[in-house]
Amino acid sequence: MAARTVLQEADIARALTRIAHEILESNRGADDLVLLGIPTRGVTLADRLGPIIGDIADAEIPVGSLDVTLFRDDLAKHPTRTPKRTEIPDGGIDGKTVVLVDDVLFSGRSIRAALDAIQSIGRPAVIRLAILVDRGHREVPIRPDFVGKNIPSSRQERVNVRLRELDGADEVTIEA
Repeated sequence: MAARTVLQEADIARALTRIAHEILESNRGADDLVLLGIPTRGVTLADRLGPIIGDIADAEIPVGSLDVTLFRDDLAKHPTRTPKRTEIPDGGIDGKTVVLVDDVLFSGRSIRAALDAIQSIGRPAVIRLAILVDRGHREVPIRPDFVGKNIPSSRQERVNVRLRELDGADEVTIEA
């Protein structure tokens, strides 16, 4: 399979900085803001995004993780999925602006599961969605609030996000 690189390290860094500014503008600052990454790479992106937002706003941004495994509608098809740990920052999510962070938005089913998972934990004032790559092909009515890059792709193509903390390098590729 031939892979072509669509985002490199500098592109990802710029996208995260832009998303950070957009989150702060949308929220009118950093008050009551909580980032929740969706495992695996969404957690890494949230861990990067928190300090960027914090530096811009001169504030400490709570970052956690939200496992959606048990809320997925395809669990019967993939029974070997192993749940990860959900970690909600101190102070919880009730009444807060929660920004879900994930690497790729495709069908929208993971985000639908994330919405169910959040509702089982608490009641945020607002839930927003930050995505590094939006590749289209929605199966449920989900739309991201903050997007690093729209990358049109066919259903047969595979979008791969590699992050240095997990994969040794930062890049997004598409395989035909």
